Amino acid sequence: MPHRIIIEPYEGDSAYGPTYGPPAANVPALVSETVRTARGPDGRDVTSTAQVITGPEVTCPPESRITLPSGRITTALHISPHTAPGLPLPESTEVMCE
Repeated sequence: MPHRIIIEPYEGDSAYGPTYGPPAANVPALVSETVRTARGPDGRDVTSTAQVITGPEVTCPPESRITLPSGRITTALHISPHTAPGLPLPESTEVMCE
């Protein structure tokens, strides 16, 4: 994975707004900053301006903050784990970002 990102996992809302867990820095990823349509957490179609592929062990719930290699801070919209039990394929997690 050629890129490095920072993930601040979303933990919920408080009286002061959204709260995030400790940042995971230097997370290996493959980042594509292109515009695509994705399904949002509420089921509506939304526009994704960045797609991130990371390892299967990464914790990134929807609404987490992600700092991309370009320095842009974005929000995770939809997370898709990709597994292939029994097959010689790599496992990964795909994150569609706002």
